[in-house]
Amino acid sequence: MFVHIIFHVKNNTTKISKENRAELYAYIGAIIKDNDSIPIIINGVEDHVHILCIMSKNIALAKLVEEIKRHSSRWIKTKGSNYSKFAWQGGYIGFSVSSSVHDKTKQYIENQEEHHRKLIFRDEYLLFLKEYGIEYNEEYLWRD
Repeated sequence: MFVHIIFHVKNNTTKISKENRAELYAYIGAIIKDNDSIPIIINGVEDHVHILCIMSKNIALAKLVEEIKRHSSRWIKTKGSNYSKFAWQGGYIGFSVSSSVHDKTKQYIENQEEHHRKLIFRDEYLLFLKEYGIEYNEEYLWRD
């Protein structure tokens, strides 16, 4: 099953520097592989990450995301004192992706920097929720 996962830096306290992103994404890819899943593309900007992967049938989405966030958070703290307070938000969003929109999703993730010149994360997140018909109360979306 193709899955598109998105999660954000907690409270915008620490930004992911451009210099550390490629290595972080490679590390996340290794975590995905360690959980018998296959990373397709991982990308993002300074405050959030998008992942497209093939999820193993042997792991629940919540467990996969927990493993990714736990290990990558520990790892990035080794990359400098500016990451000492780094944490991911408590939640995440995950969507199954049909093969008919696989390429479109992959391209969307590839072009994150360009995309976010026009749209902030909160607006992007709300668009995804609306597009997938997910009911939500905005009061609870941004709590950690």
